[in-house]
Amino acid sequence: MQRKFICFTGRFLPLICVSILFAQAACSPIGLAVGAGASVVKASQTERGLKGSAEDLQTRAEVLHYLFQKDVDLFSAVSVSVTQGRVLLTGKVRGPKDRINATKLAWKATGVAEVINELQIIDRSSIADQAKDILINKSVQARLLVNQEIKFINYNVDTVNGTVYLSGIAQNHKELERVIAVVRQTNYVENIVNYVTIK
Repeated sequence: MQRKFICFTGRFLPLICVSILFAQAACSPIGLAVGAGASVVKASQTERGLKGSAEDLQTRAEVLHYLFQKDVDLFSAVSVSVTQGRVLLTGKVRGPKDRINATKLAWKATGVAEVINELQIIDRSSIADQAKDILINKSVQARLLVNQEIKFINYNVDTVNGTVYLSGIAQNHKELERVIAVVRQTNYVENIVNYVTIK
């Protein structure tokens, strides 16, 4: 599927970017299931509520917008998650300068309280490694989605070189332990980095 990227500015940017992100999430069978499950749950059901979720979505959209304006390759390489104004950057970039630029651009967005830069420098990963990362990510997301004791919508999952980065808001310590257990039991996971906060 060929993707076209259009640069929008102004107050409609967050809405447009969110629409594009939901469209991209439906490109794979598991992505469709996870995306559909997540979109059915209203933003008001997240721990931040409707207003807080909207603020995080706007912040994420702005970060993506700045990345796109700076460099399309950087935009494609960086994954952005936002929880309570905490921006988590993951992915693989070409060099240290890209890591620095991504951090600077993230700080430009409205509502940013913290930027966590977990971007890795390529290239120690092969196509097989990239395929493993996708498999890990989709497997973890699917298993969290079907677990009745985990409020899946409150979590973000990103996988880079076998390392799973978790962010979001846990209901309590027990729920977080369940989430980490799910990740540990997933094939090919080498490491877990936890940025989840407790409600």
